[in-house]
Amino acid sequence: MKLRKTIIEDLPAILDLYKRVSAVPGGLARLKKEINSDYVTSFITKTISNGLGYVAFNEGDRLVGEIHAYTPGLYCFSHVLSDLTIAVDPDSQGAGVGRQIFEKFMNSILNDRKDISRIELVARESNKIAIKFYESLGFIIEGRFSSRIRNVDGSFEADIPMAWIRA
Repeated sequence: MKLRKTIIEDLPAILDLYKRVSAVPGGLARLKKEINSDYVTSFITKTISNGLGYVAFNEGDRLVGEIHAYTPGLYCFSHVLSDLTIAVDPDSQGAGVGRQIFEKFMNSILNDRKDISRIELVARESNKIAIKFYESLGFIIEGRFSSRIRNVDGSFEADIPMAWIRA
């Protein structure tokens, strides 16, 4: 697998990846019909200008993973990377892609981004595997937003805010 920082030219491949991931229930917060070029352009632009992002390609040069987070844009939050999102191709899940790309992201923060002391993400309460994964990377649960997520079947579930804080 090849890992590198995200560039604007990755937009078409990231858009395709997000459509594949969002087609799986619970794969992303957004539904497949909510994934569009404007959405991907927005987060890639914020990532490149005030954040950090990585992409992962398999041996066939297909994009199989992407991670990004960015600062909210206010001075008081300039030490925070927020809205962390990771997407792994459904066909590549369970193969270590998520861990490799996340570890690359975290190592870059630890070694190259001393200005960042906090990283935030939110996970669906039902996504126990993701929550345990984030905890294994040093994230802690900071609360619970009850009935924040509306599932496609009309039910509700909690969002779980999590953060990594530099020691």
